[in-house]
Amino acid sequence: MKRIEDYLPLSQATYYILLSLREVRHGYAIMQDVEEISHGEVTMGPGTLYGALGKLEKQKIIVKADVDEEDRRKYYHLTPLGKDILQMEYKRLESLVKNASSIIKGMEGEHDDSQKV
Repeated sequence: MKRIEDYLPLSQATYYILLSLREVRHGYAIMQDVEEISHGEVTMGPGTLYGALGKLEKQKIIVKADVDEEDRRKYYHLTPLGKDILQMEYKRLESLVKNASSIIKGMEGEHDDSQKV
């Protein structure tokens, strides 16, 4: 059986898709939400989105939601596994930033002398 760590690291697109699925959404709404929560840094087309959704569904990270049968759109939501993966990825990213913070701040204002001829 796979451990949660085996799913990490997530791609940037997958991370934002999972964040978007904090509530039940259909594909177009996921695309809009990803663009909004990433402040426009991540935009995805239908091919990228539906490819990712298919893979996430196969891995049981997300499932299709039961909605009004007259609505032809497919709705998705996170499984408990998906929530655990998203939270662990957040902690992993947070740790990366925390561990590098003082190093990066120490580099601010430095000039790269290696490029001088």
